[in-house]
Amino acid sequence: MSGFLDTGLLSPVSAGTNAEAELTDAAWLQAMLDAEVALAAAQADIGVLPRDAADVIAKAAAAHDIDVRAVALSARETANPVVGLIKELTRIVGEIEPSATDYVHRGSTSQDILDTGAMMLTKRVLEIIATDLGHVAEALAELAAQHRDTVMAARTLAVQAVPTTFGLKASGWRALVLEAHTRVCALADALPVSLGGAAGTLAGYLEYAGQEGIEPGAFVEKLNAAFARRTGLAESGLPWHALRAPIADIGSTTAFVAGALGKLAVDVLTLSRTEIAEVAEPAPPGRGVSSAMPHKRNPVLATMIRSAALQVPALSIVLTQSLLSEDERSAGGWHAEWLVLRECLRLTGGAAQTAVELSRGLQVRAERMSENLALLGGQPSAERLSAALAPRLGKGPAKAIVTAVVDEAVTRNLSLREASLARPEIIEWLSEAEIDKLLDPTTYTGAAGQLVAEVIARPC
Repeated sequence: MSGFLDTGLLSPVSAGTNAEAELTDAAWLQAMLDAEVALAAAQADIGVLPRDAADVIAKAAAAHDIDVRAVALSARETANPVVGLIKELTRIVGEIEPSATDYVHRGSTSQDILDTGAMMLTKRVLEIIATDLGHVAEALAELAAQHRDTVMAARTLAVQAVPTTFGLKASGWRALVLEAHTRVCALADALPVSLGGAAGTLAGYLEYAGQEGIEPGAFVEKLNAAFARRTGLAESGLPWHALRAPIADIGSTTAFVAGALGKLAVDVLTLSRTEIAEVAEPAPPGRGVSSAMPHKRNPVLATMIRSAALQVPALSIVLTQSLLSEDERSAGGWHAEWLVLRECLRLTGGAAQTAVELSRGLQVRAERMSENLALLGGQPSAERLSAALAPRLGKGPAKAIVTAVVDEAVTRNLSLREASLARPEIIEWLSEAEIDKLLDPTTYTGAAGQLVAEVIARPC
């Protein structure tokens, strides 16, 4: 058993997910190698590096035998893994073609390579997340349409308020997921290459290219465009070694996505309570079992999503703080980003993949919703009764009378209908049939149906 590998033991929400597979140490190392290959190819594309040398570098990166753990340990002497990685890559290139070693990492710096590799990995994971969010939005649209008119109790400050529909609740979840999807896609398209050289001036790139006859502005523009094309990333504006907007954006976006999915999770957890039991998670054999209690079937999918939603916003603060990067390269600030960046992506990706299964398999118990709504004997429609009396009595007096009727119903254990029919101030203006109609929760869901239709019509 390895003493070094993060096996996901303490992160069930991400263990075994597609996002986790893209974010292993080996994947990070390969992404940095891919950045080196793309940089050499970009320099060859604009004619400042021999194409044969770029091809050798690509061959070495594809067929390497680099020990990830050895590179990790070497980073204790240099504070970043790129230095040790370049040493190993240069060794392999030399074994293939010694003359090509001079072109490895030419003009570059560690931060260009690590940041570009990080952006390449981030883009891949964001695309996975976007796909999963699309699946969640689709499943929630189906739930919303199916239960557009399924009446249930809305709850405010933890207690029943007025009637609503499950379709509207599912539409609210979908609206957040759609917003998350929009933000993820926009960010994935905007992630830039990192190209700055030792201190953000690109002096090393220019010097190795040979400044004579080269117009610096045109060279930088060509190299930036070629590097972006080779990596699949966006071009960078100013070098961003100490201008950490891309990292802060990843933090804020993953925090929003995790929070949006967390809203779905906390609602499912609440509605799954034994005393409420209005929804249930999909429960294949073995899912949600307890180590001690045979009867338990825990809502594990929502639990895992919520765990991610509680962690990612806190972790994202570290990425936001990266904006406080001193000078032209940060000592410690840059280094603090790496593990947190991976964890934000891994947790968010795990939550999104888990939400697909939850949303597709969520069981809705309409009969239980009706039973729970009936527990208060019509009180959730008290607002409607008050509104009906307002034109006759005035808004204030009408509310006061209905409040008194509700209090009497609670004290005497009556339904709101029974208590209302016993009040002369009410039956003077409203017939028994009108009272029955006003207190029918299925006819007091306002614009819920229209709102559901609007949300499910939105494309992902």
